Amino acid sequence: MSGTAQTLAGKTVYVCSADGPKLDGERAATDIIGDSYMSQPSVVAIPVERLSPDFLTLSNRVAGGVIQKFVNYGVAVAFVGDVSAAVTASNALRDFVRESNRGRHVWFVADLAELEVKLGG
Repeated sequence: MSGTAQTLAGKTVYVCSADGPKLDGERAATDIIGDSYMSQPSVVAIPVERLSPDFLTLSNRVAGGVIQKFVNYGVAVAFVGDVSAAVTASNALRDFVRESNRGRHVWFVADLAELEVKLGG
């Protein structure tokens, strides 16, 4: 198992360790979902250190495939950490992050404290 279950804002969050395998596609997403299964989380929190170098390049569709896996399994996903450099470099990514953060299933947050605020409100 590459993470731990925590309670944030009264919800179970499976927090992946920062040093696990890179999230580089749908198979890696399925592995994380499987690791988290026994915790029955509302949200899986993935440190940005786990993202593959291609993840934040939207044109290659890695992020879309990964996020779709979480949606298919009915688990929200939060990417935790600083993505500001990538967001600054890409208008498409900036728009994607902004729209994701408006929803209820995919978030980009700076830290677990910000995730807890999102879960509480």
